[in-house]
Amino acid sequence: MQTAQDDSRGAGAAYRDRARRWGRGRRGYGRRGTLACAWLAAAITLAGCAGGAGGAGGADAASTVTSAVSSPPAPVTRALPARPAGSPAVLVLDGGTQASQAAQLARRVFASAPVVVVAAQAPAPVQAALAAARTAHAPLLLTSASARARTAAVIAALVAAVRGLHPRAVLVAGLPAAEFAARLPGVSVVTTASQLPTTGATDSPQRGLAVLVPATPATGAGARAAITLAVAALAQTARAAGATVIPVTGTGDPRGDPRAITALARYRPRDVVAVGDEFAPVARLTQRVDVALTGIQLPGGGQVMFPGRRLVALYGHPGTPGLGALGEQDLTQSVTRARQMAALYRPLSPLPTVPTFEIIATVAEASPEPDGTYSYQTPLDDLRPWVERATAAGMYVVLDLQPGRASLLTQAQAYQSLLELPNVGLALDPEWKLQPGQRPLRQIGHVDISEVNSVVGWLAALTQRRRLPQKLLVLHQFQLQMIRAESRLDTSHDDLAILIHMDGQGTPGEKEATWDAVTGAAPRGVSFGWKNFLVKDHPMLTPAQTMTKVPTPVMISYQ
Repeated sequence: MQTAQDDSRGAGAAYRDRARRWGRGRRGYGRRGTLACAWLAAAITLAGCAGGAGGAGGADAASTVTSAVSSPPAPVTRALPARPAGSPAVLVLDGGTQASQAAQLARRVFASAPVVVVAAQAPAPVQAALAAARTAHAPLLLTSASARARTAAVIAALVAAVRGLHPRAVLVAGLPAAEFAARLPGVSVVTTASQLPTTGATDSPQRGLAVLVPATPATGAGARAAITLAVAALAQTARAAGATVIPVTGTGDPRGDPRAITALARYRPRDVVAVGDEFAPVARLTQRVDVALTGIQLPGGGQVMFPGRRLVALYGHPGTPGLGALGEQDLTQSVTRARQMAALYRPLSPLPTVPTFEIIATVAEASPEPDGTYSYQTPLDDLRPWVERATAAGMYVVLDLQPGRASLLTQAQAYQSLLELPNVGLALDPEWKLQPGQRPLRQIGHVDISEVNSVVGWLAALTQRRRLPQKLLVLHQFQLQMIRAESRLDTSHDDLAILIHMDGQGTPGEKEATWDAVTGAAPRGVSFGWKNFLVKDHPMLTPAQTMTKVPTPVMISYQ
């Protein structure tokens, strides 16, 4: 358990100079044990998922039952630890088995419960126990359905968990009632719901508590998320305490589940308890919940970049046709063209396909510029209309840096006000990075990983501080030497999605060789992008051909 970027003539001249000197210079290098349950916006309703509440312990077990008491008090919930002001307290119940996690949750939310339901972890007993526990407003504990697995230590731990709830009556389903009766003197142990006393809901419901539970992603049109029997038991315990249950699909990250984000933002809990190993560690979950509570989602849904979407981008500089497809038309026409490009990929993948602008914010120049950087920095006021129109159209935007002699970090910081928007990411283009004494257009540039990591750290901190959805950082590459010491790339930040974008031109064979080299040398924890050149590829791949690359690119740009 854990607690808690002057006009466009300079850009055009730069391109013509590049083209004259380099030409085509870039060369290759059963559902058993699962209940399908409907998701209600902020809570699970398990009605209809459970079977009847009839006997589950057998006739011989019934002979050991004592009479149930008639008028027990209502369940009493337990106060959760104090939380910092302005942020919910987050708790993760992890470690051990699902059964032990169910017991942890019961102890955490209940100080006492007049009725406790205990079931063998198998479909029929759990379904019967769910029905009974709902009626009795009772927590539901689990143990193994295998007699061999129910060792003395396992039974002792379960009995201790029951005792800790101070019940007057215990219903057992699919388990030997006599064994529990012997270990729980003074407690009425029964095997049918009809033998339980009538109980009411708790007088002190956990109204501000959200309980996060793992759920299997829905598959197929109209399908709903599914939860395992064990998670259904967890949900019952939480609901009996008056808490709101929020299923989280995937790997325990609420930012990756659009429904969970909506539920958390709508409910705005004072406390959050997450049950399951996938949610740990608690410090990471606390930050993820803090982002989810904003309710802000990326184009395509959710707050995690990949694998939840595919970006299809127009690359270039506004008003400069020579620098790419994005500058070949005005802003309104660029939005339309980006949407048309993205539409070509929708039949090829179930992922949402997001039209994207990749805008060259700082443009590599043949002349040194007044600051001697050989990089023209587009004013923010020139870029903002493009970003705002793209945002209104549901698009993503990437700001591309061609730094010359400038610091990549300094250039990135100049665009902070745009990078603070949830749908704006950043790209670094080492091809245009000049080292001391170098002149532009005489070499393919490179950048040391330490400079890249300085941008990584700054961008991650900005994203976390502003409670933004995960932010995209693109690294352009078509020669391995472009990113020096690439293996030391810092991929540890949960707030960033880092993508290496293969920019090679040429024949399909040359580009494939470059792709293999780039993807083969990349560090773990990155995604990959592919660029199609409308003029300089011979021939350019179709969308279907592009999608055959392995790994499948999650960002595809057109220049």
